[in-house]
Amino acid sequence: FRPKKPARFPSLFQRRSALTMALLKGFLVTSLLAAAAAEEGYATSPWDATFTMNLDGKPGGTQENFTVRVHPEWAPEGAKRFQDIVSSGILNDARFFRVVPGFMVQFGIPGKPEVAASWQSKNIPDDPVKQSNTRGMMTFAMAGPNTRTTQLFINFKDNSFLDSQGFPAFAEVLGNGMQVVDKIQSKYREQPNQGEIQSEGNTYLEAQFPELSYVSSIVQGQGVPAATAATAAVQQKPAAKASFLSQTGIMRRTSAL
Repeated sequence: FRPKKPARFPSLFQRRSALTMALLKGFLVTSLLAAAAAEEGYATSPWDATFTMNLDGKPGGTQENFTVRVHPEWAPEGAKRFQDIVSSGILNDARFFRVVPGFMVQFGIPGKPEVAASWQSKNIPDDPVKQSNTRGMMTFAMAGPNTRTTQLFINFKDNSFLDSQGFPAFAEVLGNGMQVVDKIQSKYREQPNQGEIQSEGNTYLEAQFPELSYVSSIVQGQGVPAATAATAAVQQKPAAKASFLSQTGIMRRTSAL
């Protein structure tokens, strides 16, 4: 029988040193990512964007505004893509085509089919979920891992069950903006067909669902870098043949709510 040496545990100094090193490494990684985003012309701190929307679906009809605050620290890839969307203006006249009261409102397919086609296959990588899908949070729709493009939704209520499904919120509606969002036309619910929207755009929607509310414009606030060559490249990059699977049936697994 040989007595075993007592186990040696790290001293308080060693534990503190290890924790300090871990924090420094995390800070360094975050700083490098932020620097890379800034070099590409993307905002790295929160910024605002104001939506002007036509509620009754008629040109010259009732218009109201709401503002969202984009948080790159919540979902950097989502925030960058939204900045591309705003600077390109591709969602001007885009309809809120899927409105489920008590759940969410979905939009983000450009009204011009040729524009929609050019963005359909421009997927962005996933972000980890840091901010929950509570009321007023704006999130990208998706059909699976790494399939986010331009489709978005705003949560009407606490939909935090979406967090575990990988839907990361990247922006929040400010102030009393949800009172405006709540007014978005909901009479058509989920009737509009996403395939028809993708291929025919607003021609299809205006004929079949003339009272859909739509985005008139999205204006970016202060603190957002002007579009750079990198941002422009995203807008002009030729699209490969798009697989409609990446955007069809988006959120269908939760549509029963």
